[in-house]
Amino acid sequence: MPEAAPPDDPVRAYLKEIGSVPLLSAEEETALAAAARAGDAAARRRLCEANLRLVVSVAKRYAGRGLPFPDLIQEGNLGLMKAAEKFEPERGFKFSTYATWWIRQAITRAIADQGRTIRIPVHLVESINRVRRTSVELLRQTGHEPTPAEIAARLGIPPERVGQLLQLAQEPLSLEAPVGEEEDARVGDFVPDDTAGIPADEAGRQLLHRELTSVLSSLTEREQRVLTLRFGLEDGRPRTLEELGQEFSVTRERVRQIEAKALRKLRHPSRSNRLRAYLEE
Repeated sequence: MPEAAPPDDPVRAYLKEIGSVPLLSAEEETALAAAARAGDAAARRRLCEANLRLVVSVAKRYAGRGLPFPDLIQEGNLGLMKAAEKFEPERGFKFSTYATWWIRQAITRAIADQGRTIRIPVHLVESINRVRRTSVELLRQTGHEPTPAEIAARLGIPPERVGQLLQLAQEPLSLEAPVGEEEDARVGDFVPDDTAGIPADEAGRQLLHRELTSVLSSLTEREQRVLTLRFGLEDGRPRTLEELGQEFSVTRERVRQIEAKALRKLRHPSRSNRLRAYLEE
């Protein structure tokens, strides 16, 4: 018989409880999702209950970032419920793929809102996390603490940018710091190996990439290229107006005009609604 969870360990008790919930077949998931979208509260609840383990899996990646682990799970559950309200099975992706985006968004927003005295914008939280993951990867590969220049070279961004992001990370975290009350659980245990890839996360990126590519394809070739480079969509390194001016042999002001026109087009409901699921609160 498995050992009962101690009464003072609510997280372990919760994990045991959700572990007993059966997973859904593809047919059950589709039927429940359709019913949930039609307003069936019981179907929405069942869809969420079957995916609570996904929330825990995502929450582990954010352990030690400013919120207690139970709070991360709670925030992730709110994202899961939002996903259950908006999921459209006819689009061809599994619910877990779609829900991962909402769960991650809910958790990162909670960290940004509650985990720090001074709010750091969500997009900067993601950038800080990327720098941290790269730092961990380099530490494991080289055996020494990487310099900002080494991190910058791996990410393809200026060393100054890495320095700024490290300064914003006001709570330095050791990989040996314990998580919760488990003596053998360390922060490093929850740092993902980006080279391995997480199936739901990879599929989620594919979903966003497909939508983004489709939306950008409605712009002119030059507008596509300007936005792609300006926001670092190609290689993760945003270009300055000056750099783009040199590439296209036009002035900085002309690049700014092209960018502004392209963004106005993207704000049109026919385009923006397709990406809204990734941007909504």
